[in-house]
Amino acid sequence: MKITSTLVLGLFTITSAYSQTSEFKIYPNGLIYSEQTMGKLSHIVDSLNLKFKTCNFNTVFYAKCQTVGHKVTMDKGNIKEAKLDMEMHISFDEFLKKYPEAIIEKDVLVVKRNYNSYGEDIFMFEEFDLKNDDGLLITSKDLSVYDKDYSQKWLYSYEERTSFSKESLSAFYFPTNFKSAPLPEKYSWMIGYADCLIDTTIAKFKDDVKGGWIDLPRDWTSLSYDEKAKLLEKMRGTSVMGACSMDTRPRKHAMHIALLSADTYNWEVFLKAHLDIMNDRFERVSDGSYAWEQRKTYIKELEELNINLQDLIFGISFYIENPAKNHYFGSIGRIGRALAEANDRIEIEQTILSIISDKELDICNRVLFYFLFKNYNYYLEDEKANKNNEDRLAIAVKTLPKFIAMKLRD
Repeated sequence: MKITSTLVLGLFTITSAYSQTSEFKIYPNGLIYSEQTMGKLSHIVDSLNLKFKTCNFNTVFYAKCQTVGHKVTMDKGNIKEAKLDMEMHISFDEFLKKYPEAIIEKDVLVVKRNYNSYGEDIFMFEEFDLKNDDGLLITSKDLSVYDKDYSQKWLYSYEERTSFSKESLSAFYFPTNFKSAPLPEKYSWMIGYADCLIDTTIAKFKDDVKGGWIDLPRDWTSLSYDEKAKLLEKMRGTSVMGACSMDTRPRKHAMHIALLSADTYNWEVFLKAHLDIMNDRFERVSDGSYAWEQRKTYIKELEELNINLQDLIFGISFYIENPAKNHYFGSIGRIGRALAEANDRIEIEQTILSIISDKELDICNRVLFYFLFKNYNYYLEDEKANKNNEDRLAIAVKTLPKFIAMKLRD
């Protein structure tokens, strides 16, 4: 009985904590930072405005390598022979004739990218799925596979039959090779502005970071500058992993870093910590959707500062091939939600719709901003504005390549 009572009390405590109007303390100014803290941040930003004049905004950023291909899947028929034909460079039309049982989806947007996992390079060819997150993904650890010319060539993934699964073949056929096009200057400028404002030369965490937890003393505001700076360095050397969806520690840890950074005039670390809170950019063992709504974005705190918020937010939204080291990539879902809480929504809507309609921009980024607008519109509370935006978005979609527009309208 005692165990049951304890469990019920624990669940009640968690539920009560998540039923509060805010996960962080709200000050009389309506923000999660006090007037004194906001004053310090404003002073920093005023001095940063001089720095922007020395930043290099001439960098040309390139879109992720992408192409339009055809997707092929087979789980019946002579799969081994089909694989061999792909290796022998059978033409796409001949393949269709020889293997009518193959499932074909023509004209899919494919992006290739690479990342490092525990010191090992992984090369990925990923379908930019327009409906869900279940697109075809083919990976390799071979650089030559990543760098080769794929004009009129196949890339496949073969799975042998096991006691748990059927024999299968998944493949892309590429009529043309991958291409990375330069972004128009106005978008490269946004990325450059974001990099300058965030300062990509400094990371939020130190190199020798270790897991753990460090408390922020209740009387931390009475600490000396040196004591606050020392505590900040300890927190920057500590990484907090969320145990589950209801574990608030990762976000609280970032909040503590933001507070100490602001109080010690460490803008670079502050902004990274605040953006992590806005983007909910934290590691968790598991994360259920039921907890997402409790985590606010706090974009208003950034609106109060003298920065170009729109260029900052859009600058971390583009999908680029040559980012600066420590470039901050935002989460499209969270950014959409944050923008729905922003003040200047009319200009935000116009800018996003113009990006979607910009035929000088690569397809991948145009579709990415389509999803940004969809997420933004989902979180708008004004039903009339929501319906009007759906109509405006439909007009913008018509400017996309026909094979993309048709799938987005389905």
